[in-house]
Amino acid sequence: MKKILLSALLSAPLWVLGQGFQVNLQGQKQIGMAGAGSALALDEASVFYNPGAVTFLEKNSVSAGVNPLLFKSAFKQTGSNVTEDVKNKIAPPFEFYAVWGPKSNKWKLGLGVYTPFGGLVDWGDNWSGKYALTSLNLKAIYFQPTLSIKITDRIGIGAGFVYNHGDVNLQRAIPVNFPDGRSGKATLDGTGTGYGWNAGLYIKTLSNISFALVHKSKVITKLDGGSAEFEVPKSLEGSFPAGNTFNAELPLPATTSLGIGIPLSKSTVLAFDASWVQWHIYQDLSFDYATNTPALVDTKSARNYRDGSSFKLGINHQASEKLALRAGVGYAFSPVQDGYVTPEAPDADRYILSAGLGYTPNRHFEVNASFFFEDVKSRKQKNIETGLDGTFKTLVYAPGISLTYKW
Repeated sequence: MKKILLSALLSAPLWVLGQGFQVNLQGQKQIGMAGAGSALALDEASVFYNPGAVTFLEKNSVSAGVNPLLFKSAFKQTGSNVTEDVKNKIAPPFEFYAVWGPKSNKWKLGLGVYTPFGGLVDWGDNWSGKYALTSLNLKAIYFQPTLSIKITDRIGIGAGFVYNHGDVNLQRAIPVNFPDGRSGKATLDGTGTGYGWNAGLYIKTLSNISFALVHKSKVITKLDGGSAEFEVPKSLEGSFPAGNTFNAELPLPATTSLGIGIPLSKSTVLAFDASWVQWHIYQDLSFDYATNTPALVDTKSARNYRDGSSFKLGINHQASEKLALRAGVGYAFSPVQDGYVTPEAPDADRYILSAGLGYTPNRHFEVNASFFFEDVKSRKQKNIETGLDGTFKTLVYAPGISLTYKW
């Protein structure tokens, strides 16, 4: 019984922390350039991309946007000819920004509310990996008040405090059967909070080439008092106490980015971002249960993540006074080592392609749209904890739109 429960719980909220659930969808203009833009003072999304650039924004503004995200993952078990697909579920990463400051433009205040981590995946109740996972819904919502100061006419610094509200719901089958043939079921559900910061430096040279250095701190989100519910035959209910709770930590990694912006002409600028994501913070997965039984013991399982990185190149072209066109490419290296890939985050190195456009009908309103695509490489794996053996292949699609009001 202990082995059954240990297997059932080792994959709880924290295994979603691969690159596959780091949502790079925080601003429509930057999304259209594959996520590049930390060295450009493009718009109010600089609250996220580089707080140091916020003070270089000419106008005050409020912006809101959404990117309906479709995560398409498939799995083929080793030795089988059957391909199993996740159900079509749409996750709604969103962003809201507000920027305000005096006309002197020496300082600005900003506020960002966005979703840098999250995921929604549903493999169904009867797929071959149901004892590893049936469904997962994860959301990490960051709230970031920000102050940006212009040190000189060409140098800006900024920083923001980050508060995270996290929600997670995980379901998976338990390898015990009811009289009617149904498998047992485990549901882990919890919310938590964490704190961090986001700081950036923006420098614009005399030749109008711009540079950025940005660091987003780690955010350790504590999940206290999460519910652990089990559906098992009556003969096993004593080993799975009803109303049990658990404590855990969700270690969201720090990210350090270097950016450069190069003007190709008065209407066209090139942006390049290199980011180092410090996933080494995630070395093991631990759960502390309020009530223990011989079957329900506190668990600790190695994950041994390494750091990840990404490189993104984008272009922004002002085709006319009202119309802007954007495109981008990128490549990201997975932090998930062999033996640790799971159906919650079937992660691998990935290619990134994007496109976008912006339309400004008048001096107050602006509409921006983007399309973001990731091609995650096929990866054949046997998980060291669950024994799930097969090949994963994932594609990610994320159209998006935002509306901005400026004054």
